[in-house]
Amino acid sequence: MGRLFGTDGVRGIANEKLNAELAMRLGCAAAAVLSGNSRRRPVFVVGMDSRISSDMLAMACAAGLCSVGADVIMLGVVPTPAVAYLVGKYKADAGITISASHNPAEFNGIKMFGGEGLKLPDEIEERIENYALGEIAQPEPAKPESIGKVIYMGDQVVKDYVDHLTSTVSYSLDGLKIAVDCANGSASRTAERLFKSLGAECRMLYNCPDGFNINRGCGSTDMANLVRYVKEHGMDAGVAFDGDADRCLMVDENGQEIDGDVIMAICANDMKARGRLNKNTVVGTIMTNLGFIRFCEREGIRFIATKVGDRFVMEEMLLEEYSFGGEQSGHLIFRDFASTGDGELTAIQLLSLMRREGKKLSELAGVMTRYPQVMINVHVSQDAKLLFYTDPDVKQAVEDAKAELGKEGRIVARISGTEPLIRVMVEGRDDEQIRAVANRVADVVRERLG
Repeated sequence: MGRLFGTDGVRGIANEKLNAELAMRLGCAAAAVLSGNSRRRPVFVVGMDSRISSDMLAMACAAGLCSVGADVIMLGVVPTPAVAYLVGKYKADAGITISASHNPAEFNGIKMFGGEGLKLPDEIEERIENYALGEIAQPEPAKPESIGKVIYMGDQVVKDYVDHLTSTVSYSLDGLKIAVDCANGSASRTAERLFKSLGAECRMLYNCPDGFNINRGCGSTDMANLVRYVKEHGMDAGVAFDGDADRCLMVDENGQEIDGDVIMAICANDMKARGRLNKNTVVGTIMTNLGFIRFCEREGIRFIATKVGDRFVMEEMLLEEYSFGGEQSGHLIFRDFASTGDGELTAIQLLSLMRREGKKLSELAGVMTRYPQVMINVHVSQDAKLLFYTDPDVKQAVEDAKAELGKEGRIVARISGTEPLIRVMVEGRDDEQIRAVANRVADVVRERLG
């Protein structure tokens, strides 16, 4: 497992490992594995982000699907969560989105959703890998009269998705002035229509993608310009998406960044008060800030931590029918409305809450105090990633760090599922101490595996 699929689809530098040939084989394989039995001709929806390589990979996937008799509804540039939603809306068998999310433009990825708009479990991904790598006989090419067709939906796609999002809030955004950073990505097609339809006065930033500028100096991975804009123009809030708009981070009226953990705390507190927090539980990850855990303890909310990745959060939510969960990175899942993390849904839920409560974002954010946190990314080879959990020096460095931090801090050292990195995260009350600990462990990782 994991020869092609990582924690969030197939990733790589476009036209190197992730080329048109592989995309076409994955399209064929997806048709073989994900086609339902309820119709003679399967239907797939295919969307993408704004990278220069996305057209190439989307068309190749579509060609693979059509070659074995599946029809394809081409959505064009849309947020990843729009693909997940429109699988159900258009009664498709499955969905495919071409995106590398928050990564630079030279990367791309292929993510797949099943018929219920959920990311695929490991065993299904493994079957698709087996087909794509030729370990299972390839699907028979369709006869000429059975070749699939491509259907282009145009602007109807945006209308259907935006209508769905607006139906999830009962308070308009009238009177709110917000700055919206689209990361030159998928939200560039949908966000302005969404926020204006809800009555917000919005200033659109980084909403002119050219194929190369996605996530470059903007979006949820680089919020400095959004912070400056909010402060200089007296905005009520700033909203930052990543390249495929499944993440959302915020900026309050004072220019303070609001990460996914704080957004989760605000929304969980509100959902509990309104009886909408199923089983009084929030699902996060091992990277969720200690401050959020302390918030849960104080408010009597149960917290469950999973491995990093919104697919693991969602799996836990489905297993026990929890209604809310997410990640510090801004992947938040409102299970009542969505089957995956949705940045635009998150933004309007929080902004609507502000209007309903009549409070500033900074006031709402006071529900939780973040612990200082340091993250160091160490670049390693693919082979070195496999040695990470067994190297004795690395293991000892992590154990020594745990002993030093005690109960008022913690360390999480892990392999990135989407990039050639080992991530070392340390948090605690003493900023100087956690920086020293993080650097010490990262140095050992770099020396042994870098």
